[in-house]
Amino acid sequence: MATIERNTTLAAQIRQSLEMQIDSKLLQPGVKLPSERELSELFDTTRTTVKEALLAMEAEGRVYCEDRRGWFVAPPRLIYNPLYRSPFHQIVTEQKRQLETLVLSSRTIVATPTLCQELALPTLSRVNEVTRLRKLDGRVVLLARHYLKPERFPGILEHDLSQSLTTLYEQQYGVRYGRSRFEINPTAAWGEVAQALMLTEGSPILLISCVNYDQHGEIIDCDHEYWRHDAVRILVDSQELERMKANTLL
Repeated sequence: MATIERNTTLAAQIRQSLEMQIDSKLLQPGVKLPSERELSELFDTTRTTVKEALLAMEAEGRVYCEDRRGWFVAPPRLIYNPLYRSPFHQIVTEQKRQLETLVLSSRTIVATPTLCQELALPTLSRVNEVTRLRKLDGRVVLLARHYLKPERFPGILEHDLSQSLTTLYEQQYGVRYGRSRFEINPTAAWGEVAQALMLTEGSPILLISCVNYDQHGEIIDCDHEYWRHDAVRILVDSQELERMKANTLL
């Protein structure tokens, strides 16, 4: 028991020391920290204790880890309100952050049973799948998979899909978002998701699933957003809900 207590105390001391360096701006966002081995030598302790301190800081959004690259000082979490229907790039810009969107794939697939249920489609329907990777200030934070009803957006896979889908829907197809249904779950990163987010297999992430309706109340698409949990802060304001209800009644 004494050893556990000592290790816990040392981990807290390491956290405090690193957080003081971050708060005083000596360690800037994006800066790579010394390796776990170097930190264990610096603080005269074990790598296990150093890892304990770093994992606690990661949970609080102070640092983040990239597989095979090491630990970095984290920038502030992005404040994300799922009810806010402005284009994602506008949300990012308003918080004075830089966004980069990379299209990893765009194709037509046979919908899984889950997708058929989410999109209210018959069994063995086809859907358009767009997979995009999003970076904030140069850091990978989000893998998004968008599933679109092909009949609502003919030829959309031929467009530049790195742009805002919200804007593309409205300008090319006259479709505007109405209400949305969200589900937010903590989960783990596996396979392609872990690889894209530069995480080790089984790392914790946040999955935000969303079914979107158009201005007439018809389902048009659904999104599966895989977030690095340390990169985002979910904020939902009840006043926004009241405003949306008022607009629906108009």
